[in-house]
Amino acid sequence: MNRVLVRCMTASWPSALRQRTPSLFRRVAGPAGELVQMAPQAAHDRGRRLLASAAGTFPADRKYMKSHEWVKVENGTGTVGITSHAASQLGDIVFVDLPAIGSQLEKGATFGAVESVKAASDVYSPVSGEVVEVNAVLSEDPAQVNKDPHDAGWMIKVRVSNADELQDLMDAKAYEEHVASEHH
Repeated sequence: MNRVLVRCMTASWPSALRQRTPSLFRRVAGPAGELVQMAPQAAHDRGRRLLASAAGTFPADRKYMKSHEWVKVENGTGTVGITSHAASQLGDIVFVDLPAIGSQLEKGATFGAVESVKAASDVYSPVSGEVVEVNAVLSEDPAQVNKDPHDAGWMIKVRVSNADELQDLMDAKAYEEHVASEHH
């Protein structure tokens, strides 16, 4: 297997970024100046996830939960997944457990779980409603959640039963501030 040496450069990152995601930098990057061996694709993927999470780039067309799930509602159907921040914190996801189509969900209730090489986490529904579709790709390729958590890595689609529940969720700016506050 080809391996590359990656020099950890956390010391050169602006302090605002280091302060926003300090544990992420320590875990992914290691001590500043250290050489770390990893596969080229792993280096690329980790760097991309690190930058996405550290930059706080969360799509503005969604609503977010403090537990790091998002929902994008179009024509009464909510597409649900976990944020890039959550995916980065979990690390390489190896298994995703999703509900059956037709399942009834309540806002804030667990609907599934994700397992990574280092942790497992429940996933919570940002809205109440009926599951009308699940992302079947995730059963064969759960890493899609890491690769593209806000698009191809979506988890379920829900026919929203109470659109008023969206008012209690955060917009992208508020979620970005929430993520930053978790690391202080």
